[in-house]
Amino acid sequence: MKKTSTILLLLFLLITSFSQNKNTMEHFKKIEATQLTENVFDLMDTQWMLVAAGSPDTKFNMMTASWGGLGWLWEKPVSFIFVRPQRYTFEFTEKEDYYTISFYAEQYRDVLNLMGSKSGRNFDKMTQSGLTPFKTPNGSVAFKEARIIIECKKLFSTFLKEEDFIDKEVVKSKYPNKDFHKMYVGEIVNVWIRE
Repeated sequence: MKKTSTILLLLFLLITSFSQNKNTMEHFKKIEATQLTENVFDLMDTQWMLVAAGSPDTKFNMMTASWGGLGWLWEKPVSFIFVRPQRYTFEFTEKEDYYTISFYAEQYRDVLNLMGSKSGRNFDKMTQSGLTPFKTPNGSVAFKEARIIIECKKLFSTFLKEEDFIDKEVVKSKYPNKDFHKMYVGEIVNVWIRE
């Protein structure tokens, strides 16, 4: 009897979780990465992105970024992001197999500013952001307020190294403290756009 109750409870929780994710995904249309028609330079430089890793079921963090890109590498559609090791999000991008990058309408500019200027180590980003997390089919965290969500599976990561910079002015201007980013290349496995 106890086993049956436990199984029924687990089944109920699974169905509830699936139903909640399905309802959240109803507002999005899944497309192929090659169907994304946005200007990548505008997305990254002007609109910014929210990089997130972890799971809404356990723990996650997110940060605003404007350095990165989308492209084609190793016969796959990819994204590449850069995270400094002192950022709280770094712990999650290191540990998780997937990360998401998402883009928002202009009305979320203040939220993106906040997510880029405060650390999740000592600031409750979720309470302050007003964003609503949900779990993707792969278990990643995404936010229902996004207008574009790109889910990526990590393929490669490496720290930028001073000796590899050909233009030493970049090191002087962007890394005066030698706190180099780690670059992650992820295969784009899912793209959702708000309908």
